[in-house]
Amino acid sequence: MRVFVTGSIAFDYIMVFPGKFQDHILPEKVHVLSVSFLVDSLTRRRGGTGANIAYNLALLGGKPTLVGTVGEDFEDYRKHLTGRGVDDSGVKVIKDEHTASCFVNTDMSDNQLIAFYPGAMSKASTISPKDLGATADDLVVIAPNDPAAMARYAAECTVAGVPYLYDPSMQLPRMDKAELEEGRKGAKILAGNDYEFGMMAEKLGVSEAELRRSVPISVMTLGAKGALITTDGTEYEIPPAKPGKVVDPTGAGDAFRGGFVAGMSLGLPWPVVGRMASLTAVYAIEHPGPQEHSYSLDDFIARYRENFGPAEELEALGRGEA
Repeated sequence: MRVFVTGSIAFDYIMVFPGKFQDHILPEKVHVLSVSFLVDSLTRRRGGTGANIAYNLALLGGKPTLVGTVGEDFEDYRKHLTGRGVDDSGVKVIKDEHTASCFVNTDMSDNQLIAFYPGAMSKASTISPKDLGATADDLVVIAPNDPAAMARYAAECTVAGVPYLYDPSMQLPRMDKAELEEGRKGAKILAGNDYEFGMMAEKLGVSEAELRRSVPISVMTLGAKGALITTDGTEYEIPPAKPGKVVDPTGAGDAFRGGFVAGMSLGLPWPVVGRMASLTAVYAIEHPGPQEHSYSLDDFIARYRENFGPAEELEALGRGEA
């Protein structure tokens, strides 16, 4: 099974505010909200949902094809990804454009305020997994991206019978019911965190439980509480892995999805798939930025044992069969 990962490819500008946002927002004044947060630090990191998922999938031995559009400032970033094993044949450079940029401000409670400039990503609909030969034997990941691109990918996959994971997450606030339904209805897998599932359910006019069961497979992350995988009417409660330290939550959800796809591509039992995903997310949390972590497969398997016990099912991963 080939995996085509679509989604944003961006530079993340990560800031840390040494306080709590809630202490500086007046509920009775939100209709005229004007707040400035003086931050302690600013760093530029490689990021973007599509690139983050592909990076984490490659760390686990996968060979994902990243599909998206970037600016002329992408070359060093490209070398970073291909050096880890990401196939860049689906990455298209847009002339005279900059790669998308995400500005993330995190407070001491790990709350985040995010602004996103699309740049070259606004042309993402000009290339798709269909152009690269995706078939019903493959999997397409549709992560947050230019809305026109997400709609194109979902429609093409549905018509061609290509299985896809649908993860609208950060684009949910701007999506209406019809757009969300078009993306969800053909999905093999629906992914998001518990807040996002609540937002999707509200927009679609169904309960969260109904939403989770409306697709063959759903995976809902629950932060420090782990995750919930629902498939064929059965729910699997996935425990969290233990981080050695919590440095930066940015990219943890993308890392989780990379681990989930890696485990699923091996045909592992769902509890094992979920535990792999939980552990993959922990590596991202322990480092500043979504692609600053790395590990060997042996290290990953050893840490899986430390967190969850026996890991015989991961022998295929150790042999590089992901």
